Order: sequence, then structure tokens, then C-alpha cells
Amino acid sequence: MELCRIPAPTFQEQDRAQYMAEQFKAIGCQARIDRAGNVIASINGDPAGGAIALTAHLDTVLAPRTPEEISQSRDGRMLGPGVADNGAGLAALLAVAQAIHSSALLLEQPLPLLLIANVGEEGEGNLSGMRYLCRPNGIASRIHSFLILDGPGNDHITARALASRRFEITVSGPGGHSWSDFGTPNPVHALGRSIALFSDHNSAVSGAAGRSSFNFGIIEGGTSVNAIPTTARAKVDLRSESPERLDELNVLLTSAIERAIEIENDRASSGRLQAKLREIGARPGGELREDAAVLSHLRAVDAHLRIRSQLDCASTDANIPLSLGMQAVSIGAGGSGGGAHTPAEWFHPDGRELGLRRILLTLFLLLREVQPGLAD
Repeated sequence: MELCRIPAPTFQEQDRAQYMAEQFKAIGCQARIDRAGNVIASINGDPAGGAIALTAHLDTVLAPRTPEEISQSRDGRMLGPGVADNGAGLAALLAVAQAIHSSALLLEQPLPLLLIANVGEEGEGNLSGMRYLCRPNGIASRIHSFLILDGPGNDHITARALASRRFEITVSGPGGHSWSDFGTPNPVHALGRSIALFSDHNSAVSGAAGRSSFNFGIIEGGTSVNAIPTTARAKVDLRSESPERLDELNVLLTSAIERAIEIENDRASSGRLQAKLREIGARPGGELREDAAVLSHLRAVDAHLRIRSQLDCASTDANIPLSLGMQAVSIGAGGSGGGAHTPAEWFHPDGRELGLRRILLTLFLLLREVQPGLAD
């Protein structure tokens, strides 16, 4: 609750990062904040060789305006923006650090484990924190596997990265008075028409090639009810399991914008509209090999704990390492939750202990990959 009350919208994660670093140090870890803003903690010294990375993203789509927006209901649920995505994952990072530090046996030997709270996973962050970690001269060159904690639950293993592209549409024109300049082309009208034209073709974006989706998440424009706007903007998120289908969506969006501008300009009595389409983010796709060690270990742990999990495809921090051919999966941190990316987000801790055991057991199996002599 203390953690989630620290606002951390994308690009403004500094205070929460500082809090996480202080918590790691209080447990007994060494912790630092890198140039991207990621918190990197180690159990008993930064491992010199190969390592396993346990990560969770710091940022949230929505942020609490006051501490009271993060509350607890009578049935034990935590309520408020970010409590599940990704308060659950960040709290699990600290729980794992605490559990390991409670074992004198584990602390007797170097443990090749990095605990990372990274920035820039949500929205226009464009996975910036993970991109920084995985840059050619970054620490990822030493990472054997990434185990990424994102949200609640125990029922999924994200081993396939969902590719996406984000665009900003800007329509501009001369503007004017709603009465005396009527007939001047309206950027808002053109923007609305382009969205409608694109949406009317949504049946063409799903099929045998895999699932696809689109979302116009932000629309802006205008200054007054009686003024023809000079600009209108929208931001759209395109996703697909198929790279080819993602390209088709991009072409369809471009065509819809061009057609909308053409229609509005043809109807205008004076002035003309212009449109610009700018890419503001792209997440690469990728897929984990079926015989990857991290996947084998997770399945073994799930069988041991009697967890019924399924492989899925989603857009997470795992997109970056998977696109580079590295071993990475994204899983939940236990408990249950819902309403992600809305003011009605909630998290219930029932089942969290099972999720933490799942994480810890998988970590120990992975650590044996890079340190075969690790004690039982």
C-alpha cells in the first residue's frame, strides 16, 4: 500500500524508484539506480559472470492523485490505480529479496541474481527501461534468463511477445469562427471520419494469421464550442500476432486518414486540411523456444505446485529480450486482480503465497543453470 501510494506515471518513476532502492538496501541488498532510472539490486554483490534477472516494471498508466485513492475494502481487496499492474510485481520483488536474505545458507555463497525494478513499460514508455538493459553494452549480455513479474495471477506464462505500433495523428487547418467561417474544413471532423473509416474495416484485421486489435486511446482538439479548431490529434495503438497483419493495419490507417482528408477538403468552400502520421512507439515481437530451460523449469514448478497454467501471447517487458533471441517469460505475482489501466483497478492477496513460491522455486532452478554448485 505504501508503495502504490507513490505516484509513478510513465516518465515520472523517480520517487518510486528511490523508494524501491531504499527498501532493497534495508533488506540487506546492494542497490543502485542506472542512467535510465532502473533500480538494480543484488543479494550479496553484483555477480561477475552470468546471472538470472527477476524484474518488474515501476510505472503505471494511471497514478493516484492523493494517497487516499489507494485504499483497502472490507473484503481485503486493495483498490486504486496500479495496485495490480504493477504493485503486485514490485511487492513480489521485495518479498523474494526478503525470503533469500532469511536463509543463511544462501548468503554463504555468491548468488548470481539481479532484482530489477525498471521504468518505461506502459504507454509511450515504449519499453525504454528494458531496452536500456538490453542494449549491446548493457547488463543483458550477462543475463542467462529473464523472469518478468507483471500483474497478479498464477495461470499464465507469456512466452510469445505481441508486437505493436503506436501512432499520433495530427490534422491541421486554418480554423475560424463557427458561423462566419463555416465551410472552412474542420480538423476534428476529418479526424473523426478517419477513425470511423478505419474502424469500419475492423472485420478485415482478424483471420487465420492470428488475432489483431486497435485502440484510439487519446483524442484532442479545439479551444471553444464556437471556434473551428486549427488542430486535432489522436493516438492509436495497433497490435497483432502477425507482423504482416500489423503492416496491413498501418497501411489501412494511412489510407483512412488520406481518404478522410480528401472528403473534408472536397466539401470545403475555402482552405485546406493537412494530416501527419507520426510513429511514437514500436514493440517488437518474438517467441520463446519450446525447449527453453526457463519454460521447462516453470512447467516443472507448476506441476509440483499443482498450478494449471497456459502459454499466452501478450505485450510485456519480455518483448525486448525475446526479440533478441534471449530466454524470457512474463508471469503473474500471485493473488488476483482486475480493472487494469482504469480507476477501478483492484488486487486481492488471496493466492499470493502460492505465486511467491512459484517465483522462488523457478528462480532456484534457473540459478542452477548458471551456478551448478548451488546448494539444495
